[in-house]
Amino acid sequence: MRANALPDHNECLAELAELLGDRFSTGEAVREQHAHDESWHHPESPHAVVFPENTEEVAKIVKICARHGTPAIPFGTGTSLEGQVVAVEGGVSIDMMRMNRVLEVNAEDLDATVEAGVTRKQLNEHLRDTGLFFPVDPGADASLGGMTATRASGTNAVRYGTMREAVLSLKVVTSDGRIIKTARRARKSSAGYDLTRIFVGSEGTLGVITEVTVRLFGIPEAISAATVSFSDIESAVNAVIMTIQSGIPMARIELLDEVQIEAINAYSGLDNPVAPTLFLEFHGTEAGVAEQAERFGEICDEFGAGDFRWTSRQEDRNKLWQARHDAAWAAKAMRPGSSMWPTDVCVPISRLAECIVETKKDLETTDIPAPLAGHVGDGNFHLLFLLDRDNPDELAEAQRLNDRLVHRTLAMGGTCTGEHGVGLGKMHLLQAEHGEALALMRQLKTAFDPQGIMNPGKILPE
Repeated sequence: MRANALPDHNECLAELAELLGDRFSTGEAVREQHAHDESWHHPESPHAVVFPENTEEVAKIVKICARHGTPAIPFGTGTSLEGQVVAVEGGVSIDMMRMNRVLEVNAEDLDATVEAGVTRKQLNEHLRDTGLFFPVDPGADASLGGMTATRASGTNAVRYGTMREAVLSLKVVTSDGRIIKTARRARKSSAGYDLTRIFVGSEGTLGVITEVTVRLFGIPEAISAATVSFSDIESAVNAVIMTIQSGIPMARIELLDEVQIEAINAYSGLDNPVAPTLFLEFHGTEAGVAEQAERFGEICDEFGAGDFRWTSRQEDRNKLWQARHDAAWAAKAMRPGSSMWPTDVCVPISRLAECIVETKKDLETTDIPAPLAGHVGDGNFHLLFLLDRDNPDELAEAQRLNDRLVHRTLAMGGTCTGEHGVGLGKMHLLQAEHGEALALMRQLKTAFDPQGIMNPGKILPE
């Protein structure tokens, strides 16, 4: 951690202090708060933290940083999982959480425009009386700006998509301080390059996202949720694959292995059988939900499922999904004092069972606890290594298992990350995934950020 600003940045910091007054800080506690996310990566503090209140202020901040060659790192709720907000080269952390206004809801067009600091729960609370909701739900109550920057996903992705599908347009401050709009609100356009998709998933390396226009959906007439356990994980995954291939429109279908189930039982006060378990939800009309549930039950019977637990009560459904969203904290409680190393991959649905079974066999070779959970309806699953971050042997062991997982995934036509992003943790794996396309990504970065000041040291390996 840097105790003082480097001399090269002193003029930049002085200009920012003059611009922002008490919304500029070099206090140690504030800088430490912005030195880390929820990942295992060691914290690195910025030289200063700023708290803009509108897009125009963000533009002024970035212009000052650009003039002095000072790194600028966007910061939302700090819940990213691959070190995306760690200030590896110091610089200025741009905390977006004062930009937390819902600017517009167009109920007839099923969209909303929000500032980057609005969180997913805040948006849905704002929508409560409209009959609409925003479905993308990562485990944390993340900001919409951060969710966009990491191309986040969640338990609803199998039905409603990820942030890639959810975002209609963006307002962005570029690396030289210009303010641009990436698209109009129209549902489709063939007018020029798709800048929206370039910035979705860019992790703050191309510019600062300040406003997001997202798709909304109508709240379903009927919702039913369930849990169902299986004797082995392969049967659970094969039931998922057949469900998807049969065209049953699941809204949520989550897999938790026996290790993760034991953890959430203890943490959330549940009594699920300690076995591989699916958490699932159906949305639609009353008749449609009943039909979906019946067909899904028949598929599960084919794979020897047991202990079906169904509910339509909102209180019960909320408890079930809160337990799923708390899975990481439940796992951490298995090894008090440990650091979490979360990783995720995504494979074509046809290879999912094979990938998970091989991964579980690999985990039998280690003493590091690593519960498995995932949004398996779209082939995405997670491991959560619980380790001592200061133990080099455990770090090396987790890295070995993580790299084996990724190379296994790539061999099956998958990707090194389905939703957590690259950040610091998966840069070394991009060459294996993208090959020659990585050179084009470098050219894109240079074109958008010629000085290299936007969240340096992320995504692209040296």
